[in-house]
Amino acid sequence: MSSRRTLFAAISLSAFCLTAQAAELTPEALLEQAQAEQQAYLDTVQTLVAVDSGTGQQEGIAQVGGMLVERLEALGAEVQTSPATPSVGDNIVGTIKGKGTARFLLMVHYDTVFAPGTAAKRPFKVEGERAYGPGVADAKGGIAMILHSLELLKAQGFDDFGSVTVLFNPDEEMGSAGSKDKIAELARQHDYVFSYEPPDRDAVTTATNGINGVLLEVKGRSSHAGSAPEEGRNAVMELAHQLVQLKDLGDPAKGTTVNWTMIKGGEKRNIIPDSASAEADMRYSDITEYDRVLADGKKIVQTRLIDDTEVDFRIEKGRPPLADNPGSNALAKTAQALYGRIGKTIEPIAMRFGTDAGYAFVPGSDKPAVLETMGVVGAGLHSEDEYLELSSIAPRLYLTVAMIRDLSAGQGTP
Repeated sequence: MSSRRTLFAAISLSAFCLTAQAAELTPEALLEQAQAEQQAYLDTVQTLVAVDSGTGQQEGIAQVGGMLVERLEALGAEVQTSPATPSVGDNIVGTIKGKGTARFLLMVHYDTVFAPGTAAKRPFKVEGERAYGPGVADAKGGIAMILHSLELLKAQGFDDFGSVTVLFNPDEEMGSAGSKDKIAELARQHDYVFSYEPPDRDAVTTATNGINGVLLEVKGRSSHAGSAPEEGRNAVMELAHQLVQLKDLGDPAKGTTVNWTMIKGGEKRNIIPDSASAEADMRYSDITEYDRVLADGKKIVQTRLIDDTEVDFRIEKGRPPLADNPGSNALAKTAQALYGRIGKTIEPIAMRFGTDAGYAFVPGSDKPAVLETMGVVGAGLHSEDEYLELSSIAPRLYLTVAMIRDLSAGQGTP
């Protein structure tokens, strides 16, 4: 391109930005800008996907983290990093100050589930209406959604928010042990939290499941299985009895599931086992279900099959749920209204997965209002077939930008 044409393009872009600042942008104009941003979005996704950043992979996590710090600083954010101990990598927090009052937290993780070498084996590609690659939707597509939404706001000269804070964490795929406290801390400082996990359709999520581990341990007494079995107390048999008793701990009406998935017991065939254990996966959306399942389980295990055995039932807390709440539902209604302005529909859903949005949610409080699956539409997560839908990129960019503009003006405040 000649220097004259380059100068003309720069002047045109500057004039466009000034015009955007001076006038309220229509939904159609916002969508048009988002469409123009799509290729830059895909370039960012391709760059991120090219680096293996599985949870715990020091080199890749550090490389992607460095990229994200640079991108946030280029957007004008004040960036702070802190080790996500005990996880590998840093929690990256970037804050952009505005002249308004509404405070937004945009968050997503930058780790994936894939092993070293996966990016080289399955590089980013576009085929038809989809883009493929390890972590392309979960959640490198979400990272790009945050970055390019902020690029659009910057180009528009929009700063009517009080602040926009971005949190990128490195350990979501392994439970967010090193970032959950940071998520909770930051969430309580903001009015709105958008989390950028990918939906499998054009949807926003108002409720997610909590995830707990349920642990069952039995102690018995060992003896020779052939010559003196009556002297033993068979922990495996008692465990089997307890599992049958505990099979209905879930509550389908409330969406609570307790599925026994792992068992362990016995060391040798000719020894009555003196210990046995089992673990279950618990999913729940009603916060009170933790106490109910714990109480029911402890009561049930009091009924023994074998005398003189000890049975311990307990729950190991994991991710809390984003429980159904008025704030999230109000944000979903705002999203529906804004999507309707560009002739599209978006579905509010509750999902069975657990996400970091649960750490951001504050039970019993109207702030922050939390909305999940603000990322790009995609599916096949954690598999070789993971993809994002190209047709969802521009509308989802529009959604974040429109939500921030609308809520900053107080038009959609829950």
